[in-house]
Amino acid sequence: MNTPAWSYSSITLFQQCPKKYYHLRVVKDITEPETEVLIYGKRVHEAAELYIKEDKPFPPEFSQFEPPVKKLKELPGDKHCELKMGLNERGEACGFFDPNVWMRGVADLVIVDGEKARIVDYKTGKSSKYADTKQLDLMALCTFAHFPEVQEIKAGLLFLVCSDFIKRTYTRADVLGIMRQWTENYSWLSKTYQEDVWNPKPNFSCRSYCPVKSCPHNGRNG
Repeated sequence: MNTPAWSYSSITLFQQCPKKYYHLRVVKDITEPETEVLIYGKRVHEAAELYIKEDKPFPPEFSQFEPPVKKLKELPGDKHCELKMGLNERGEACGFFDPNVWMRGVADLVIVDGEKARIVDYKTGKSSKYADTKQLDLMALCTFAHFPEVQEIKAGLLFLVCSDFIKRTYTRADVLGIMRQWTENYSWLSKTYQEDVWNPKPNFSCRSYCPVKSCPHNGRNG
């Protein structure tokens, strides 16, 4: 079985539970229903994109998020919203849907200003306690590949609800280390595709959230 192009979300889903990944991403016989939390997040992301690209004010229910996004909008540089980027296996830039695409990533906001760039990922969770900056690592990898002039990146997870900003800084010297780490993560996914063995992995989502009700660890299979 050939391994498809991967993304941050697909790798984290696989690491959470191979069996869940199998049903959602391989045979696709189960879908995860959109929760109110996911719908809310999508609406906020869309509002931020329209504010920066088309100068449309935030809807009244999201008006409290406008000030931090306004600061980003006022920064110098070319702004790219919901930027789709692809990499081939050598870590080189390619199209999002190219036949040789190995990894795909979508950045909420990339601002390129000469040799410097900024990457921002909007978060609508109520807490930044368990913030995971690994997604920023991948977006930095893609940005360095797609914008060869960029030498330094300041990136961050912007938690709009709880007003927090988790920062990371990258230089081109970090590229090989990031590539090495994620190639290793990908190798486990690739091996599982080759062997076609998708074992369940008990985790926090089993009892209340997992849609794979055929799994013995699912708390709602009865």
